[in-house]
Amino acid sequence: MQEKLQAIVSETESALGSVEDMPGLEQLKASVLGGNGSLTVLMKSIASLPPEERPAFGQAVNKVKNHLAELFKNAVSDLNSAADAKALGEAVDVTLPPPGNYTGGLHPLTLATREVVSIFRAIGFTVAEATEVESEWFCFDALNTPEDHPARDEQDTLYFPAETRFGNVQGKADEAFVMRTHTSSVQIRTMMEEQPPIRVIAPGRCFRRDTVDATHSANFHQTEGLFVDRKVTIEDLKAVLDHFLRELFGKQVKTRLRPSFFPFTEPSFEVDLFSPNLGRLSNQWIEIMGCGMVDPAVFDQVGLDTGEWSGYAFGLGIERVAMMLHGIDDIRHFYQNDQRFLKQF
Repeated sequence: MQEKLQAIVSETESALGSVEDMPGLEQLKASVLGGNGSLTVLMKSIASLPPEERPAFGQAVNKVKNHLAELFKNAVSDLNSAADAKALGEAVDVTLPPPGNYTGGLHPLTLATREVVSIFRAIGFTVAEATEVESEWFCFDALNTPEDHPARDEQDTLYFPAETRFGNVQGKADEAFVMRTHTSSVQIRTMMEEQPPIRVIAPGRCFRRDTVDATHSANFHQTEGLFVDRKVTIEDLKAVLDHFLRELFGKQVKTRLRPSFFPFTEPSFEVDLFSPNLGRLSNQWIEIMGCGMVDPAVFDQVGLDTGEWSGYAFGLGIERVAMMLHGIDDIRHFYQNDQRFLKQF
C-alpha cells in the first residue's frame, strides 16, 4: 500500500509539470482526488486490510492527501501568475504617454461655498443647516409671504402631492410640502430654536421651476445670513456686506444699496458692486445679492419681541459668486461633469 501511495504522489508531481492551463489542472485533480480518482480508489481499499494495519494506513493516506492538496494549490497560483504576466505583456504599449497624476479635487461650487462661509465665520457667524424638503409654513408663511405671491405659484415652486407626508419635517398637519426655494427657512428654524443674539450663515441647495439656460438652473445653491440683536441698524448691515464683498472680490470693491422689495425684510435692498478685477464685468455696477432689515412681521411669527430685538438678513447665489470669481459665462458648466472644466479648479 505504501508503494502505491508513493506512486500516486510521483505520478501527480510529474503530470503537474506538463499542465498548461486551468482546465488541464482541474482534469488532473479529478483523476487523483475525484470520486473515481486513484487516491480515492486506494482509500476505499482500506476495508480489505487487517484491522491492526488500518490506523497506520489511514494516517499515511491523509498525509498524502494533504500533500497533494498543497501541490494543486501551488499549481493554481502559478497558473494565475503566468496568466497575469502574459496579459500585462500583451496590454502594455510602451509608446503611450504615462497617465497623469491628477487625483481629483473639490467642485468649484464647494470651493465658492467654503470661501463665503469662511469669511463670515471669521467675524463670528456660525453655520446653520436644515432639510431641503420644507413645509409651506417655514418656506413662505413664516417669512411673511402672502398666499397670492408669485413665488408660491406651482409654476415657480416644486410642490409634493397633497397626500405626501414627511415625518421628520416639522409642519402643520394640513399644509403642503415643497422643495425649498431658498435657505431663508433655515433662518426661521434658527430663530425658533435659539434665543438672540443670533448670528448665522445658512448655505444650502435650493430648487425652483426655472427653465435651464446659461444663467438659470432648477437646482442651485444659496448662502443666506441672519443677525438678530438689540439696536441693529442698516449701518451694521452695510458694514458687514462691505467687509464680505471686499474680502471676496478685493479691497478695491465699491458697494451700494439700491431699494427693492422682499416680503421678509423692510426696508429691502439689492446690493450692487463695482470692481476693476472682474474681467469683462469690471468697472460697471453689477447686482450681486439681496438684503434688508428683518420685517417685524417675521419676528412676530417666531415669537420675538420687536420692541427689544431687531436684525438684518441677506442672501446670495453661490453659482453667481463662482461665475464672477472665475469668469464663467454659463451656469450649466457646473452640472455637466465635464472633466475639462472641473480640472481647472
